[in-house]
Amino acid sequence: MSTLESSVPSSGTARTGRSTRSGLPLLALALGGFGIGTTEFVAMGLLPDIAGDLGVSEPTAGHVIAAYAAGVVVGAPLIATVFARVPRRILLIALMVAFTVGNGLSAVAPSYPLLMAARFLAGLPHGAYFGVAALVAAHLVGPDGRGRAVGRVMLGLSVANVVGVPIATWIGDDLGWRWALALVVVIGIATVAAIAAWLPHVDVPASNPVAELGALRNPQVWFALGTGVVGFGGMFAVYTYLSTTLTTVTGLSQATVPLALAVYGVGMVAGNTAGGVAADRSVSRTLVAGLVAIALVMLAFAGLVHIAAAAFVVVFLVGFTGAGMLPALQTRLMDVAGEAQTLAATMNHSALNIANALGALLGGAVIEAGWGYPATGLVGAVLAVGGLVVVGVGFATARPRTARPPRART
Repeated sequence: MSTLESSVPSSGTARTGRSTRSGLPLLALALGGFGIGTTEFVAMGLLPDIAGDLGVSEPTAGHVIAAYAAGVVVGAPLIATVFARVPRRILLIALMVAFTVGNGLSAVAPSYPLLMAARFLAGLPHGAYFGVAALVAAHLVGPDGRGRAVGRVMLGLSVANVVGVPIATWIGDDLGWRWALALVVVIGIATVAAIAAWLPHVDVPASNPVAELGALRNPQVWFALGTGVVGFGGMFAVYTYLSTTLTTVTGLSQATVPLALAVYGVGMVAGNTAGGVAADRSVSRTLVAGLVAIALVMLAFAGLVHIAAAAFVVVFLVGFTGAGMLPALQTRLMDVAGEAQTLAATMNHSALNIANALGALLGGAVIEAGWGYPATGLVGAVLAVGGLVVVGVGFATARPRTARPPRART
């Protein structure tokens, strides 16, 4: 049994008591996810504006997305290890302060190299925030509701695609991309205030750098992380170039793109909610079914995105299937991490941002090779199948656990 599982009550009474006190704390944590999701995804829709303002090509401007992802990849394990002994509430506030400062610097960056550096800094707190927030959320509600609690934290990321990204994209199109990032700064300030006001001092078991680094010796942690890198890469291959795909292939006007992004976000909200419930029933089945669904949806995207009505349906399903796997993947890492809960949980978001960079790279490669924007869906399907292979090998080589949290049937 993991540290997290052994530290939370298993009785129905205790669980109910914790649930009644978790509403505002989970909302505060989700607000941080809302800000992170807004800044992460809005940059993809504003690449043409960034490129024009800074005098670079759109593919070159796309490197700012990779810079943010690199910040996440570096920051998550570094912060989780170095600050393992810091109380979780204080760490979450510090991470959101750093996130807000990084986005503020991005908004005022006068040149492309400085924007690259600022986006890297803005990405540093991303993975650590989500990882620590997921652990805190699971601790607040107890083992029976871990998947749903993690889903509620990640819901902020999903809602960002319904509200934050479309609004920020509209602001960026109307006032300039820098004002879109200024909106993220406001969200970051609000999150700091909400966590300070609503999140109690959570008694998550203390850790230390040596114990956290133990995660790196656990093959099951690497299989779970590999599932995120490969399985989610395809979703980012599609999403990175979604705005241009919808205007050049589907034939939508630029003014309609924010609506399509909102549809994607609605799919994420629905998928995140359903995925949290499914993860509490069976982590393994949710992961396998989710990857199969992603592969099928990506193939549908490649074949149907040129039809406007069908494109909106497929965009919804891309968001639904991708977000539907997130609670299960995060919960899987909690199950296999042992004493290295914080490092494993934060590294999940490093993995997802490697997937972000991988998807953007491979999607751009097939476009530049002349295959066209719909071919990003084919990249997504291939990567989803690769994710199935990784997760299958992971489950096949896992040792039976001697104890399991209630109702978490794997």
